[in-house]
Amino acid sequence: MTTFNITVNETQEVFSCPDDKSVLEGMVRLGRRGIPLGCRGGACGVCKVEVLSGRYAQKPMSRCHVDADDEREGRVLACRITPSTDLEIRVLGHMKRAVLDQPSSKQA
Repeated sequence: MTTFNITVNETQEVFSCPDDKSVLEGMVRLGRRGIPLGCRGGACGVCKVEVLSGRYAQKPMSRCHVDADDEREGRVLACRITPSTDLEIRVLGHMKRAVLDQPSSKQA
């Protein structure tokens, strides 16, 4: 198992994420209330992020939430990707408020 650093572009916060865990599971390390953990299977689409740099492995994603254009542009569901390198991400959609509007309660 290898652990990678994930940087949130908007805040420059960094959290660690093992290569056998989803980016969403790693994001919990930010200590934010409101990070969705109920679904984790891609059905709700709330955890959409844009990967700005780095490589990742991905599981199938619902086309309701991630179309082919999104996928080509690196817009994916954090619950359906695992890091293969360090990543820089931009948080999109409903989760943006949870990540950007609250101060961190834990160190990564």
